[in-house]
Amino acid sequence: MDRRSRFVLLVVLGAGVFLAGLELMITAVALPSILADLVDAAGTTAWLELRKASWIINGYLLVYVLAMPLAGRLADLWGARRLFLTALGIFIVGSALAGAAQDLDQLIAARLVQAAGGGILVPVGTAAAAHLYEGHDRARALGVIGALTFLGMAAGPFLGAAILGAIHPADALAAAGATGGSAEALLSPAWRWIFYVNVPIGIAALALAWAASAGWETPRHQGSVDVAGAALFGIATAAGLLGLTLIGATTIAGTDLDPGTVSLVLGGLAVLATLLAVVRALRISEPFLDVRLFRSGSFSAAGLVSLLTGYAFATAIIGGAVFVDRALYGGPDEQRAALGALAGATAAGALVSGFLVRIASYRVVTLIGIALSVAGLAAMARWTAATDIATTAASLGAYGLGFGLTVTPRSAAAVEAAGRHAFGAASSVVTVARMIGMAVGLAILTAYGSTTIDRLSADIYATPDAYLAYIPEALRDRPLRDPLVVEALESWASREAASIMVGLFVVAAIVTVAAIPPALVLGGRSSRRRSSRESPTASADAVADGPGMLAGDGNAGPDVTR
Repeated sequence: MDRRSRFVLLVVLGAGVFLAGLELMITAVALPSILADLVDAAGTTAWLELRKASWIINGYLLVYVLAMPLAGRLADLWGARRLFLTALGIFIVGSALAGAAQDLDQLIAARLVQAAGGGILVPVGTAAAAHLYEGHDRARALGVIGALTFLGMAAGPFLGAAILGAIHPADALAAAGATGGSAEALLSPAWRWIFYVNVPIGIAALALAWAASAGWETPRHQGSVDVAGAALFGIATAAGLLGLTLIGATTIAGTDLDPGTVSLVLGGLAVLATLLAVVRALRISEPFLDVRLFRSGSFSAAGLVSLLTGYAFATAIIGGAVFVDRALYGGPDEQRAALGALAGATAAGALVSGFLVRIASYRVVTLIGIALSVAGLAAMARWTAATDIATTAASLGAYGLGFGLTVTPRSAAAVEAAGRHAFGAASSVVTVARMIGMAVGLAILTAYGSTTIDRLSADIYATPDAYLAYIPEALRDRPLRDPLVVEALESWASREAASIMVGLFVVAAIVTVAAIPPALVLGGRSSRRRSSRESPTASADAVADGPGMLAGDGNAGPDVTR
Protein backbone atom coordinates (compact mmCIF):
# COMPACT_ATOMS: atom_id res chain seq x y z
CA MET A 1 0.00 0.00 0.00
CA ASP A 2 1.43 3.41 -0.96
CA ARG A 3 1.96 6.23 1.53
CA ARG A 4 -1.09 8.21 0.42
CA SER A 5 -3.45 5.25 0.76
CA ARG A 6 -2.02 4.46 4.20
CA PHE A 7 -2.65 8.04 5.29
CA VAL A 8 -6.25 8.03 4.00
CA LEU A 9 -6.91 4.72 5.74
CA LEU A 10 -5.41 6.05 8.97
CA VAL A 11 -7.78 9.04 8.75
CA VAL A 12 -10.70 6.66 8.31
CA LEU A 13 -9.59 4.50 11.25
CA GLY A 14 -9.30 7.68 13.28
CA ALA A 15 -12.83 8.70 12.29
CA GLY A 16 -14.13 5.34 13.51
CA VAL A 17 -12.54 5.56 16.94
CA PHE A 18 -13.52 9.25 17.14
CA LEU A 19 -17.18 8.29 16.69
CA ALA A 20 -16.85 5.58 19.34
CA GLY A 21 -15.39 8.09 21.83
CA LEU A 22 -17.92 10.74 20.86
CA GLU A 23 -20.88 8.47 21.57
CA LEU A 24 -20.39 8.15 25.33
CA MET A 25 -20.24 11.86 26.17
CA ILE A 26 -22.68 13.15 23.55
CA THR A 27 -25.37 10.82 24.90
CA ALA A 28 -24.77 12.05 28.45
CA VAL A 29 -25.51 15.62 27.32
CA ALA A 30 -28.73 14.58 25.59
CA LEU A 31 -29.98 12.26 28.34
CA PRO A 32 -32.23 14.81 30.12
CA SER A 33 -33.89 15.74 26.81
CA ILE A 34 -34.32 12.08 25.87
CA LEU A 35 -35.97 11.25 29.18
CA ALA A 36 -38.25 14.28 29.01
CA ASP A 37 -39.46 13.20 25.57
CA LEU A 38 -39.68 9.41 25.74
CA VAL A 39 -40.64 8.97 29.40
CA ASP A 40 -42.64 12.08 30.29
CA ALA A 41 -44.64 11.74 27.07
CA ALA A 42 -45.62 8.22 28.09
CA GLY A 43 -47.52 9.57 31.10
CA THR A 44 -44.96 9.03 33.83
CA THR A 45 -42.07 11.05 35.25
CA ALA A 46 -38.58 10.59 33.86
CA TRP A 47 -36.87 10.65 37.20
CA LEU A 48 -39.18 7.94 38.54
CA GLU A 49 -38.04 5.69 35.66
CA LEU A 50 -34.31 6.01 36.27
CA ARG A 51 -33.79 2.26 36.78
CA LYS A 52 -35.04 1.48 33.30
CA ALA A 53 -33.62 4.60 31.67
CA SER A 54 -30.15 3.83 33.02
CA TRP A 55 -29.94 1.00 30.48
CA ILE A 56 -29.59 3.60 27.73
CA ILE A 57 -26.03 3.89 29.05
CA ASN A 58 -25.53 0.59 30.87
CA GLY A 59 -26.85 -1.51 27.99
CA TYR A 60 -24.33 0.22 25.74
CA LEU A 61 -21.51 -0.46 28.22
CA LEU A 62 -22.52 -4.11 28.62
CA VAL A 63 -22.44 -4.94 24.90
CA TYR A 64 -19.32 -2.79 24.44
CA VAL A 65 -17.58 -4.86 27.12
CA LEU A 66 -18.55 -8.11 25.39
CA ALA A 67 -17.59 -6.89 21.91
CA MET A 68 -14.08 -5.67 22.71
CA PRO A 69 -12.46 -8.99 23.72
CA LEU A 70 -14.16 -10.78 20.83
CA ALA A 71 -12.73 -8.24 18.40
CA GLY A 72 -9.20 -9.63 18.64
CA ARG A 73 -10.18 -13.20 17.80
CA LEU A 74 -12.57 -12.10 15.06
CA ALA A 75 -9.81 -9.99 13.52
CA ASP A 76 -7.60 -13.08 13.49
CA LEU A 77 -10.28 -15.04 11.66
CA TRP A 78 -11.67 -12.38 9.32
CA GLY A 79 -8.92 -9.78 9.08
CA ALA A 80 -8.94 -6.31 10.63
CA ARG A 81 -10.08 -4.54 7.43
CA ARG A 82 -13.17 -6.67 6.95
CA LEU A 83 -14.08 -6.52 10.64
CA PHE A 84 -13.60 -2.74 10.83
CA LEU A 85 -15.88 -2.19 7.84
CA THR A 86 -18.50 -4.51 9.34
CA ALA A 87 -18.32 -2.80 12.74
CA LEU A 88 -18.67 0.62 11.15
CA GLY A 89 -21.76 -0.57 9.27
CA ILE A 90 -23.30 -1.97 12.48
CA PHE A 91 -22.58 1.31 14.28
CA ILE A 92 -24.26 3.31 11.51
CA VAL A 93 -27.38 1.10 11.61
CA GLY A 94 -27.53 1.32 15.41
CA SER A 95 -27.24 5.11 15.27
CA ALA A 96 -30.08 5.38 12.75
CA LEU A 97 -32.28 3.10 14.85
CA ALA A 98 -31.51 5.08 18.02
CA GLY A 99 -32.47 8.33 16.33
CA ALA A 100 -35.74 6.84 15.12
CA ALA A 101 -36.68 5.26 18.50
CA GLN A 102 -40.24 6.03 19.60
CA ASP A 103 -40.03 4.74 23.16
CA LEU A 104 -37.48 3.80 25.79
CA ASP A 105 -37.46 0.10 24.88
CA GLN A 106 -36.68 0.83 21.24
CA LEU A 107 -33.91 3.24 22.20
CA ILE A 108 -32.27 0.76 24.57
CA ALA A 109 -32.40 -1.97 21.88
CA ALA A 110 -30.89 0.39 19.30
CA ARG A 111 -28.11 1.33 21.72
CA LEU A 112 -27.22 -2.36 22.04
CA VAL A 113 -26.74 -2.52 18.25
CA GLN A 114 -24.69 0.67 18.37
CA ALA A 115 -22.46 -0.76 21.09
CA ALA A 116 -21.81 -3.95 19.12
CA GLY A 117 -20.21 -1.81 16.42
CA GLY A 118 -18.57 0.71 18.72
CA GLY A 119 -17.01 -1.98 20.89
CA ILE A 120 -15.18 -3.36 17.87
CA LEU A 121 -14.13 -0.07 16.25
CA VAL A 122 -11.54 1.01 18.82
CA PRO A 123 -9.47 -2.19 19.28
CA VAL A 124 -9.63 -3.24 15.63
CA GLY A 125 -8.92 0.31 14.45
CA THR A 126 -5.86 0.34 16.70
CA ALA A 127 -4.70 -3.05 15.44
CA ALA A 128 -5.18 -2.06 11.80
CA ALA A 129 -3.14 1.12 12.35
CA ALA A 130 -0.37 -0.99 13.87
CA HIS A 131 -0.32 -3.15 10.72
CA LEU A 132 -0.22 -0.14 8.40
CA TYR A 133 3.06 1.25 9.73
CA GLU A 134 6.38 0.01 11.07
CA GLY A 135 8.89 1.28 13.64
CA HIS A 136 8.57 4.90 14.73
CA ASP A 137 5.84 5.56 12.15
CA ARG A 138 3.78 2.93 13.95
CA ALA A 139 4.19 4.79 17.23
CA ARG A 140 2.98 8.02 15.65
CA ALA A 141 0.03 6.26 14.01
CA LEU A 142 -1.01 4.71 17.31
CA GLY A 143 -0.66 8.14 18.90
CA VAL A 144 -3.11 9.57 16.38
CA ILE A 145 -5.63 6.77 17.02
CA GLY A 146 -5.30 7.10 20.79
CA ALA A 147 -5.64 10.87 20.76
CA LEU A 148 -8.74 10.75 18.56
CA THR A 149 -10.42 8.33 20.97
CA PHE A 150 -10.23 10.86 23.77
CA LEU A 151 -10.76 13.86 21.51
CA GLY A 152 -14.05 12.24 20.52
CA MET A 153 -15.01 12.19 24.19
CA ALA A 154 -13.96 15.83 24.53
CA ALA A 155 -15.97 16.88 21.47
CA GLY A 156 -19.13 15.09 22.65
CA PRO A 157 -20.48 17.77 25.02
CA PHE A 158 -19.76 20.57 22.54
CA LEU A 159 -21.31 18.83 19.57
CA GLY A 160 -24.25 17.64 21.68
CA ALA A 161 -25.00 21.10 23.01
CA ALA A 162 -24.60 22.59 19.53
CA ILE A 163 -27.11 20.11 18.09
CA LEU A 164 -29.64 20.63 20.88
CA GLY A 165 -29.31 24.40 20.67
CA ALA A 166 -29.09 24.92 16.92
CA ILE A 167 -31.33 22.26 15.40
CA HIS A 168 -35.07 22.91 15.65
CA PRO A 169 -36.75 20.23 13.54
CA ALA A 170 -40.24 21.05 14.82
CA ASP A 171 -39.99 24.62 13.44
CA ALA A 172 -38.64 23.38 10.12
CA LEU A 173 -41.40 20.81 9.79
CA ALA A 174 -44.05 23.37 10.72
CA ALA A 175 -42.74 25.74 8.05
CA ALA A 176 -42.90 22.90 5.53
CA GLY A 177 -46.42 21.93 6.62
CA ALA A 178 -45.27 18.44 7.60
CA THR A 179 -46.40 18.35 11.21
CA GLY A 180 -48.25 15.44 12.76
CA GLY A 181 -46.98 12.75 10.41
CA SER A 182 -44.27 10.12 10.43
CA ALA A 183 -41.69 12.73 9.45
CA GLU A 184 -42.23 14.59 12.71
CA ALA A 185 -42.08 11.37 14.71
CA LEU A 186 -38.73 10.45 13.14
CA LEU A 187 -37.07 13.87 12.96
CA SER A 188 -38.28 15.73 16.06
CA PRO A 189 -37.25 16.65 18.75
CA ALA A 190 -33.60 17.71 18.43
CA TRP A 191 -32.11 14.90 20.55
CA ARG A 192 -32.66 12.47 17.67
CA TRP A 193 -29.93 14.26 15.73
CA ILE A 194 -27.46 13.36 18.46
CA PHE A 195 -27.62 9.88 16.91
CA TYR A 196 -28.40 10.79 13.31
CA VAL A 197 -25.20 12.86 13.08
CA ASN A 198 -23.22 9.59 13.15
CA VAL A 199 -24.90 8.34 9.98
CA PRO A 200 -23.45 10.65 7.29
CA ILE A 201 -20.03 10.69 8.97
CA GLY A 202 -20.06 6.91 9.22
CA ILE A 203 -21.17 6.42 5.61
CA ALA A 204 -18.42 8.74 4.34
CA ALA A 205 -15.83 6.89 6.46
CA LEU A 206 -17.14 3.54 5.22
CA ALA A 207 -16.84 4.59 1.57
CA LEU A 208 -13.33 5.98 2.04
CA ALA A 209 -12.20 2.90 3.96
CA TRP A 210 -13.57 0.59 1.29
CA ALA A 211 -11.78 2.49 -1.46
CA ALA A 212 -8.49 3.16 0.33
CA SER A 213 -8.04 -0.36 1.65
CA ALA A 214 -8.91 -2.25 -1.55
CA GLY A 215 -6.55 -5.19 -1.85
CA TRP A 216 -5.14 -4.76 1.67
CA GLU A 217 -5.87 -6.97 4.65
CA THR A 218 -4.17 -8.05 7.86
CA PRO A 219 -2.98 -11.67 8.15
CA ARG A 220 -5.72 -14.17 8.97
CA HIS A 221 -5.27 -17.27 11.09
CA GLN A 222 -7.39 -20.29 11.80
CA GLY A 223 -8.90 -20.69 15.21
CA SER A 224 -12.14 -20.45 17.12
CA VAL A 225 -14.06 -17.86 19.10
CA ASP A 226 -14.90 -18.63 22.74
CA VAL A 227 -18.63 -18.02 22.35
CA ALA A 228 -19.46 -20.03 25.49
CA GLY A 229 -17.02 -18.00 27.56
CA ALA A 230 -18.45 -14.76 26.19
CA ALA A 231 -21.98 -15.96 27.00
CA LEU A 232 -21.05 -16.85 30.58
CA PHE A 233 -19.31 -13.53 31.07
CA GLY A 234 -22.28 -11.69 29.56
CA ILE A 235 -24.73 -13.50 31.85
CA ALA A 236 -22.56 -12.71 34.87
CA THR A 237 -22.27 -9.02 33.98
CA ALA A 238 -25.92 -8.52 33.02
CA ALA A 239 -27.22 -10.35 36.09
CA GLY A 240 -24.91 -8.43 38.40
CA LEU A 241 -25.85 -5.05 36.93
CA LEU A 242 -29.58 -5.84 37.04
CA GLY A 243 -29.26 -7.00 40.64
CA LEU A 244 -27.49 -3.77 41.63
CA THR A 245 -30.01 -1.61 39.78
CA LEU A 246 -32.92 -3.23 41.64
CA ILE A 247 -31.50 -2.50 45.11
CA GLY A 248 -34.06 -0.41 46.98
CA ALA A 249 -36.83 -0.90 44.40
CA THR A 250 -40.37 -1.49 45.65
CA THR A 251 -41.84 -3.08 42.51
CA ILE A 252 -40.64 -4.67 39.28
CA ALA A 253 -42.58 -3.53 36.22
CA GLY A 254 -45.89 -3.76 38.10
CA THR A 255 -45.46 -7.46 38.92
CA ASP A 256 -45.81 -9.20 42.28
CA LEU A 257 -42.14 -10.19 42.32
CA ASP A 258 -40.20 -9.10 45.39
CA PRO A 259 -37.32 -6.86 44.20
CA GLY A 260 -35.10 -7.88 47.11
CA THR A 261 -35.46 -11.57 46.35
CA VAL A 262 -34.95 -11.03 42.62
CA SER A 263 -31.85 -8.95 43.33
CA LEU A 264 -30.38 -11.73 45.49
CA VAL A 265 -31.14 -14.37 42.86
CA LEU A 266 -29.50 -12.25 40.18
CA GLY A 267 -26.48 -11.73 42.40
CA GLY A 268 -26.17 -15.48 42.94
CA LEU A 269 -26.48 -16.08 39.19
CA ALA A 270 -23.75 -13.49 38.56
CA VAL A 271 -21.39 -15.24 41.00
CA LEU A 272 -22.11 -18.70 39.54
CA ALA A 273 -21.67 -17.53 35.94
CA THR A 274 -18.42 -15.79 36.89
CA LEU A 275 -17.03 -18.94 38.48
CA LEU A 276 -17.98 -21.01 35.43
CA ALA A 277 -16.40 -18.44 33.12
CA VAL A 278 -13.15 -18.54 35.13
CA VAL A 279 -13.05 -22.33 35.14
CA ARG A 280 -13.60 -22.41 31.39
CA ALA A 281 -10.94 -19.76 30.79
CA LEU A 282 -8.39 -21.85 32.68
CA ARG A 283 -9.15 -24.94 30.61
CA ILE A 284 -8.89 -23.63 27.05
CA SER A 285 -5.97 -22.09 25.18
CA GLU A 286 -7.74 -19.01 23.79
CA PRO A 287 -10.47 -17.94 26.24
CA PHE A 288 -12.77 -14.96 25.95
CA LEU A 289 -10.84 -13.27 28.76
CA ASP A 290 -7.52 -14.78 29.80
CA VAL A 291 -7.75 -14.88 33.60
CA ARG A 292 -4.28 -16.48 33.76
CA LEU A 293 -2.89 -12.97 33.33
CA PHE A 294 -3.97 -12.20 36.90
CA ARG A 295 -1.18 -14.43 38.18
CA SER A 296 1.02 -11.36 37.77
CA GLY A 297 0.77 -8.95 40.67
CA SER A 298 1.44 -5.92 38.45
CA PHE A 299 -1.23 -6.96 35.98
CA SER A 300 -3.79 -7.57 38.74
CA ALA A 301 -2.97 -4.17 40.22
CA ALA A 302 -3.42 -2.45 36.85
CA GLY A 303 -6.77 -4.17 36.35
CA LEU A 304 -7.95 -3.18 39.83
CA VAL A 305 -6.92 0.45 39.34
CA SER A 306 -8.81 0.47 36.04
CA LEU A 307 -11.92 -1.02 37.70
CA LEU A 308 -11.99 1.39 40.64
CA THR A 309 -11.25 4.53 38.64
CA GLY A 310 -13.86 3.47 36.07
CA TYR A 311 -16.48 3.43 38.83
CA ALA A 312 -15.74 7.04 39.73
CA PHE A 313 -15.57 8.09 36.06
CA ALA A 314 -19.16 6.97 35.45
CA THR A 315 -20.28 8.76 38.61
CA ALA A 316 -18.62 11.97 37.42
CA ILE A 317 -20.12 11.80 33.91
CA ILE A 318 -23.70 10.94 34.81
CA GLY A 319 -23.65 12.65 38.19
CA GLY A 320 -22.37 15.85 36.61
CA ALA A 321 -25.05 15.76 33.91
CA VAL A 322 -27.84 15.08 36.43
CA PHE A 323 -26.59 17.78 38.80
CA VAL A 324 -26.55 20.43 36.08
CA ASP A 325 -30.00 19.40 34.88
CA ARG A 326 -31.81 18.74 38.19
CA ALA A 327 -30.00 20.94 40.73
CA LEU A 328 -28.96 23.89 38.56
CA TYR A 329 -31.76 23.55 35.97
CA GLY A 330 -29.14 24.14 33.29
CA GLY A 331 -29.70 23.78 29.57
CA PRO A 332 -27.47 22.54 26.73
CA ASP A 333 -24.96 25.39 27.15
CA GLU A 334 -24.46 24.59 30.83
CA GLN A 335 -24.17 20.88 30.04
CA ARG A 336 -21.56 21.69 27.42
CA ALA A 337 -19.52 23.78 29.87
CA ALA A 338 -19.62 21.16 32.62
CA LEU A 339 -19.18 17.94 30.64
CA GLY A 340 -16.88 19.65 28.15
CA ALA A 341 -14.54 20.51 31.01
CA LEU A 342 -14.62 16.89 32.19
CA ALA A 343 -14.02 15.36 28.76
CA GLY A 344 -11.45 17.93 27.67
CA ALA A 345 -9.45 17.54 30.86
CA THR A 346 -9.63 13.75 30.56
CA ALA A 347 -8.25 13.92 27.02
CA ALA A 348 -5.49 16.31 28.09
CA GLY A 349 -4.56 14.17 31.09
CA ALA A 350 -4.48 11.02 28.97
CA LEU A 351 -2.15 12.63 26.43
CA VAL A 352 0.10 14.15 29.10
CA SER A 353 0.34 10.84 30.94
CA GLY A 354 1.87 9.28 27.83
CA PHE A 355 4.77 11.70 28.09
CA LEU A 356 5.07 11.62 31.88
CA VAL A 357 5.74 7.87 31.93
CA ARG A 358 8.94 8.61 30.01
CA ILE A 359 10.37 10.57 32.93
CA ALA A 360 8.52 9.17 35.96
CA SER A 361 7.44 5.74 37.13
CA TYR A 362 4.01 4.30 36.45
CA ARG A 363 3.43 4.30 40.19
CA VAL A 364 4.14 8.03 40.62
CA VAL A 365 2.08 9.16 37.61
CA THR A 366 -0.87 7.01 38.69
CA LEU A 367 -0.75 8.29 42.27
CA ILE A 368 -0.68 11.90 41.06
CA GLY A 369 -3.73 11.15 38.93
CA ILE A 370 -5.56 9.50 41.81
CA ALA A 371 -4.79 12.45 44.09
CA LEU A 372 -6.18 14.92 41.56
CA SER A 373 -9.25 12.72 41.03
CA VAL A 374 -9.98 12.58 44.75
CA ALA A 375 -9.53 16.35 45.03
CA GLY A 376 -11.99 16.88 42.18
CA LEU A 377 -14.55 14.52 43.71
CA ALA A 378 -14.14 16.21 47.10
CA ALA A 379 -14.90 19.56 45.45
CA MET A 380 -17.93 18.00 43.73
CA ALA A 381 -19.17 16.70 47.09
CA ARG A 382 -19.41 20.34 48.24
CA TRP A 383 -21.78 21.33 45.45
CA THR A 384 -25.11 22.87 46.45
CA ALA A 385 -28.07 24.24 44.53
CA ALA A 386 -26.33 27.64 44.75
CA THR A 387 -23.12 26.42 43.03
CA ASP A 388 -22.46 28.27 39.77
CA ILE A 389 -21.63 26.56 36.49
CA ALA A 390 -18.02 27.80 36.48
CA THR A 391 -17.32 26.09 39.81
CA THR A 392 -19.06 22.96 38.59
CA ALA A 393 -16.93 22.89 35.43
CA ALA A 394 -13.72 23.52 37.41
CA SER A 395 -14.44 20.61 39.77
CA LEU A 396 -15.23 18.24 36.89
CA GLY A 397 -12.12 19.45 35.05
CA ALA A 398 -9.89 18.71 38.04
CA TYR A 399 -11.35 15.23 38.31
CA GLY A 400 -11.03 14.60 34.56
CA LEU A 401 -7.39 15.64 34.52
CA GLY A 402 -6.63 13.23 37.36
CA PHE A 403 -8.49 10.37 35.72
CA GLY A 404 -6.71 11.01 32.44
CA LEU A 405 -3.31 10.85 34.11
CA THR A 406 -4.01 7.27 35.22
CA VAL A 407 -4.74 6.05 31.68
CA THR A 408 -1.31 5.30 30.20
CA PRO A 409 0.54 4.07 33.31
CA ARG A 410 -2.08 1.52 34.35
CA SER A 411 -2.44 0.24 30.79
CA ALA A 412 1.27 0.22 30.08
CA ALA A 413 1.97 -1.64 33.31
CA ALA A 414 -0.60 -4.26 32.33
CA VAL A 415 0.77 -4.97 28.86
CA GLU A 416 4.34 -5.04 30.17
CA ALA A 417 3.39 -7.51 32.88
CA ALA A 418 1.58 -9.71 30.35
CA GLY A 419 4.49 -9.77 27.91
CA ARG A 420 4.74 -9.10 24.19
CA HIS A 421 2.94 -12.34 23.30
CA ALA A 422 -0.20 -11.26 25.17
CA PHE A 423 -0.56 -7.55 24.33
CA GLY A 424 -3.99 -8.08 22.83
CA ALA A 425 -5.33 -10.12 25.72
CA ALA A 426 -3.93 -7.68 28.27
CA SER A 427 -5.48 -4.75 26.39
CA SER A 428 -8.88 -6.39 26.43
CA VAL A 429 -8.85 -7.30 30.12
CA VAL A 430 -7.78 -3.86 31.37
CA THR A 431 -10.28 -2.06 29.15
CA VAL A 432 -13.07 -4.43 30.19
CA ALA A 433 -12.19 -3.75 33.84
CA ARG A 434 -12.67 -0.01 33.30
CA MET A 435 -15.96 -0.50 31.48
CA ILE A 436 -17.28 -2.84 34.19
CA GLY A 437 -16.31 -0.27 36.80
CA MET A 438 -18.26 2.36 34.89
CA ALA A 439 -21.29 0.07 34.55
CA VAL A 440 -21.25 -0.78 38.26
CA GLY A 441 -20.91 2.90 39.12
CA LEU A 442 -23.92 3.76 36.99
CA ALA A 443 -25.96 0.88 38.44
CA ILE A 444 -25.28 1.99 42.02
CA LEU A 445 -25.92 5.64 41.14
CA THR A 446 -29.23 4.59 39.60
CA ALA A 447 -30.24 2.42 42.56
CA TYR A 448 -29.40 5.07 45.14
CA GLY A 449 -30.91 7.93 43.16
CA SER A 450 -34.08 6.03 42.28
CA THR A 451 -34.64 4.82 45.83
CA THR A 452 -34.27 8.35 47.20
CA ILE A 453 -36.51 9.85 44.53
CA ASP A 454 -39.16 7.16 45.13
CA ARG A 455 -39.11 7.96 48.84
CA LEU A 456 -39.38 11.71 48.33
CA SER A 457 -42.14 11.28 45.75
CA ALA A 458 -44.10 9.04 48.12
CA ASP A 459 -43.73 11.62 50.88
CA ILE A 460 -44.77 14.63 48.82
CA TYR A 461 -47.79 12.90 47.27
CA ALA A 462 -48.82 10.85 50.31
CA THR A 463 -51.96 12.98 50.71
CA PRO A 464 -53.43 15.85 48.68
CA ASP A 465 -51.96 18.33 51.17
CA ALA A 466 -48.64 16.58 51.86
CA TYR A 467 -46.76 19.04 49.63
CA LEU A 468 -47.49 21.83 52.12
CA ALA A 469 -44.74 20.56 54.40
CA TYR A 470 -42.13 21.33 51.71
CA ILE A 471 -43.02 24.93 50.88
CA PRO A 472 -42.80 28.19 52.86
CA GLU A 473 -45.63 28.82 55.30
CA ALA A 474 -46.68 31.95 53.42
CA LEU A 475 -47.61 29.84 50.38
CA ARG A 476 -49.55 27.12 52.14
CA ASP A 477 -52.92 28.64 51.35
CA ARG A 478 -52.26 28.25 47.61
CA PRO A 479 -53.08 25.20 45.41
CA LEU A 480 -50.45 22.76 44.13
CA ARG A 481 -50.57 24.17 40.58
CA ASP A 482 -50.01 27.75 41.67
CA PRO A 483 -46.85 29.15 39.96
CA LEU A 484 -45.33 30.28 43.26
CA VAL A 485 -45.95 26.85 44.80
CA VAL A 486 -44.42 25.15 41.75
CA GLU A 487 -41.38 27.44 42.01
CA ALA A 488 -41.01 26.68 45.72
CA LEU A 489 -41.24 22.93 45.10
CA GLU A 490 -38.64 23.21 42.32
CA SER A 491 -36.29 25.00 44.73
CA TRP A 492 -36.82 22.24 47.27
CA ALA A 493 -36.26 19.57 44.61
CA SER A 494 -33.07 21.33 43.52
CA ARG A 495 -31.67 21.23 47.05
CA GLU A 496 -32.63 17.58 47.44
CA ALA A 497 -31.01 16.68 44.10
CA ALA A 498 -27.81 18.38 45.21
CA SER A 499 -27.79 16.46 48.49
CA ILE A 500 -28.34 13.16 46.65
CA MET A 501 -25.34 13.82 44.42
CA VAL A 502 -23.13 14.76 47.37
CA GLY A 503 -23.45 11.25 48.80
CA LEU A 504 -22.63 9.66 45.46
CA PHE A 505 -19.54 11.80 44.97
CA VAL A 506 -18.30 10.97 48.47
CA VAL A 507 -18.64 7.25 47.72
CA ALA A 508 -16.82 7.72 44.40
CA ALA A 509 -13.99 9.51 46.23
CA ILE A 510 -13.69 6.63 48.71
CA VAL A 511 -13.62 4.10 45.86
CA THR A 512 -10.88 6.14 44.14
CA VAL A 513 -8.83 6.25 47.35
CA ALA A 514 -9.11 2.45 47.41
CA ALA A 515 -7.12 2.45 44.14
CA ILE A 516 -4.02 3.74 45.96
CA PRO A 517 -2.80 0.34 47.33
CA PRO A 518 -2.89 -1.40 43.92
CA ALA A 519 -1.32 1.68 42.32
CA LEU A 520 1.67 1.21 44.62
CA VAL A 521 2.23 -2.22 43.05
CA LEU A 522 2.50 -0.85 39.50
CA GLY A 523 5.94 -0.91 37.89
CA GLY A 524 8.47 1.50 39.23
CA ARG A 525 10.07 2.29 35.88
CA SER A 526 8.83 2.46 32.30
CA SER A 527 10.15 0.31 29.50
CA ARG A 528 11.98 3.17 27.86
CA ARG A 529 13.97 3.77 31.02
CA ARG A 530 15.00 0.11 30.91
CA SER A 531 16.41 0.55 27.41
CA SER A 532 19.45 -1.51 28.24
CA ARG A 533 17.23 -4.60 28.26
CA GLU A 534 15.09 -3.69 25.24
CA SER A 535 15.70 -2.91 21.61
CA PRO A 536 14.46 0.45 20.28
CA THR A 537 11.83 -1.27 18.18
CA ALA A 538 10.46 -3.22 21.10
CA SER A 539 10.29 -0.11 23.18
CA ALA A 540 8.38 1.74 20.51
CA ASP A 541 5.93 -1.11 20.09
CA ALA A 542 5.33 -1.48 23.81
CA VAL A 543 4.46 1.30 26.20
CA ALA A 544 7.07 3.97 25.70
CA ASP A 545 5.00 5.63 23.03
CA GLY A 546 2.74 7.13 25.64
CA PRO A 547 -0.08 8.60 23.58
CA GLY A 548 0.26 5.75 21.16
CA MET A 549 -1.06 3.41 23.77
CA LEU A 550 -4.24 5.32 24.48
CA ALA A 551 -6.72 3.77 22.10
CA GLY A 552 -9.31 1.79 23.97
CA ASP A 553 -8.14 2.97 27.39
CA GLY A 554 -4.53 3.27 26.44
CA ASN A 555 -3.95 -0.17 25.08
CA ALA A 556 -2.23 -1.61 22.09
CA GLY A 557 -5.37 -3.21 20.72
CA PRO A 558 -6.08 -6.84 19.95
CA ASP A 559 -3.18 -9.04 19.05
CA VAL A 560 -3.90 -9.83 15.42
CA THR A 561 -0.33 -10.81 14.65
CA ARG A 562 -0.29 -14.15 16.46
